[in-house]
Amino acid sequence: MIQELLTAAAAAGAVIVVYAGAAARVVKQYERGVVFRFGKLVAEVRQPGITMIVPGVDRLHKVNMQIVTMPVPAQEGITRDNVTVRVDAVVYFKVVDAAEALVRVEDYKFAVSQMAQTSLRSIIGKSDLDDLLSNREKLNQGLELMLDSPAIGWGVQIDRVEIKDVSLPETMKRSMARQAEADRERRARLINADAELQASKKLAEAARQMADTPSALQLRLLQTVMAVAAEKNSTLVLPIPVELLRFLERGASETAQAQAQARTQAEPQAEARAEPQAEAQAPAKQAEIPASPPPSAAYLAGRADAARAIADLTGPSVEPAAKEGEERS
Repeated sequence: MIQELLTAAAAAGAVIVVYAGAAARVVKQYERGVVFRFGKLVAEVRQPGITMIVPGVDRLHKVNMQIVTMPVPAQEGITRDNVTVRVDAVVYFKVVDAAEALVRVEDYKFAVSQMAQTSLRSIIGKSDLDDLLSNREKLNQGLELMLDSPAIGWGVQIDRVEIKDVSLPETMKRSMARQAEADRERRARLINADAELQASKKLAEAARQMADTPSALQLRLLQTVMAVAAEKNSTLVLPIPVELLRFLERGASETAQAQAQARTQAEPQAEARAEPQAEAQAPAKQAEIPASPPPSAAYLAGRADAARAIADLTGPSVEPAAKEGEERS
């Protein structure tokens, strides 16, 4: 009798152990358990830990509650400004209601993936190329709203959506490169023109300053020559500017004027000094001049002969005829 009882107890214990092994389930910390009894959803969602079900009657489905990272395949579309682009993205989502995720949609991951692809193509067609390249935050928010609206009914919450890459055709890349190069060239020319304007103002101010002090121009020329002569492998060609010639000409004219003024001032003084000396030297010069000797008899005789010869050639003198006329009258 006792042995039969022990045998029955052992059999019952074995049945219990087998039943417990078949009924016990372990739900992990990041999971939630959804039980279907005879195909009908049990309202209670099993929490993490060991949970029991009725073997052969209940079916336990475990749902992962972690955030899922799902890459969206690259979608090709035409933007609002008629540019063909290829855009891919990534979606971060998680299940907030395990029962809804199993009951409302057959495969919530596949549903979210398809919805993300269609939303991405839609957002490409509504946006410009500049928005896709520079204003991605706004596009990401738009994609998140487009995905979150249907996903709420599936027990899924969209955490965030990010556009990863925007692929452009090669022709568009070259066009954008030329545009960027032209824009940089324009800015470089504007900066250069502004620098030239400032430099011209400074040069005009320097020119006015050098006009007041012409020697500054020569000093500047010498500084330039020294800067060029520092390189030993260069040939120095020294130009002579017109301003330097004018400076030299002005200096020569000023020197001539100064010499002329000095002469005009020195002449009266020299004359005043020369008059007493001339008066003192005059008697000495008169004393030095020898007295002329008296004419000789031969000289006087020759002179008389010459006068007679001239009288013979010219005829009688007019003076006696004039005297006879006066007497007759």
